[in-house]
Amino acid sequence: MEGTVDGFSYGFVTPVVAYLMACLGGALGLRCTTRSLLVAHSWRPGWLALGSAAIGSGIWTTHFIAMMGFSVAGAPVHYDRTTTFASLAVAIVMVGIGIFIVGYRGARGTALFTGGTITGLGIASMHYLGMAGMRLGGRLEYNTLTVAASVVIAVVAAIAALWAAGQVRGFLWSLGASLVMGLAVSGMHYTGMAAVSVHLHGPSTAPSGDSSAEILAPLMVGPLAFLLLAGVIVMFDPLMMLGKADLRAAARPRTSPYSVPRSGDRQPSHVSRRGGPRPATRRSRRRPEARAPQKW
Repeated sequence: MEGTVDGFSYGFVTPVVAYLMACLGGALGLRCTTRSLLVAHSWRPGWLALGSAAIGSGIWTTHFIAMMGFSVAGAPVHYDRTTTFASLAVAIVMVGIGIFIVGYRGARGTALFTGGTITGLGIASMHYLGMAGMRLGGRLEYNTLTVAASVVIAVVAAIAALWAAGQVRGFLWSLGASLVMGLAVSGMHYTGMAAVSVHLHGPSTAPSGDSSAEILAPLMVGPLAFLLLAGVIVMFDPLMMLGKADLRAAARPRTSPYSVPRSGDRQPSHVSRRGGPRPATRRSRRRPEARAPQKW
């Protein structure tokens, strides 16, 4: 018997909130990726790891907020806790691989395609592993073409988001990249959910596992707390909101006419090598005044 599936039990509340969470996680993760391109190599792994965890947490949170609106008529839906949290680890690891490739190889060419593809596959893997943790009195079946379309959406949007993040052109580019990343996550989710059909075994019985309401508590306390912490780190970093031109201006030292120059620096014409003003090359000599004739 085929069950009646409803993916919008709460109307547009869950899709909108899920999209906002995807944008938040994408914004934090992509800004950390942008920041990693501007720091020394010793700091780069930390920023890339923080960005990977932020994007992975945003993907995971988006999925289960959207799943709050999923229901099957006559069949209560529960979730296996182990599989559910394993999907979080898969999202962080696979997104991290893609982020590290772009962070060290640059957001162009083969590195961008490889990193974006792995990131998009990480989004899709998290979704379908999370669906595998669903427990209900029936089985899930998927339309192959729709599943393939959902994976393509995730990969293409992830490549576009990483390309925009790699441009390092300030806040507006990162905002656009986060919107594209949110589109990748939420678009992939609802396209994948359109491929689902449920076949019930018979009279519904309560399956084992946690209900969606019971899984909401760790979802809110864990990844959302981490996203808040990542947001605080990003906001208090002075270089996160600057673009290329601003960064060059900020990194350029201010020279003073009386400052001691470094070796190899070109000095202004009016500054001497010792740091003081250059003395005049021609000295004016006062002509002796003509003596007045003496009166005898």
